[in-house]
Amino acid sequence: MDDRPHITVAAIIEQEGRYLLVEEHAGGRTVLNQPAGHMEAGESLIEAVVRETWEETAWRFEPTALSGIYQWNSPENRITYLRVCFTGTCHDHSPHQDLDTGIIRTWWLTREELVARAHQHRSPLVLRCIDDYRAGIRYPLELYTDVQAI
Repeated sequence: MDDRPHITVAAIIEQEGRYLLVEEHAGGRTVLNQPAGHMEAGESLIEAVVRETWEETAWRFEPTALSGIYQWNSPENRITYLRVCFTGTCHDHSPHQDLDTGIIRTWWLTREELVARAHQHRSPLVLRCIDDYRAGIRYPLELYTDVQAI
């Protein structure tokens, strides 16, 4: 068994008090999550979050800040996840694009609507990332350096 942490990225996208979320099939359940996924070999964290957001929501995402780095040990699968969360804006929606495998639909939900559906959260990171964003936590993108791009 590989005990190394899984590196994932996520996007916090807010418009008029609503947050972009995906409803997806994962682990035999229907869950809610931010647009998120695993970083692929050869891509930067920023490229990964832009790609994952596009594939899962059909929205073009432009990161403007880091909103947090989270370590979570899943009690279900005993995997450690290291999530790098970005915030930013989205534009150029393509509503007819097929969404990534497992994605059912996208939602724009308020925090209150998200709390009411807490039983559907993919992990405790869903609400934690939004609450940190709402608390104004932001770090400049310059905190991250892709040495390969220099």
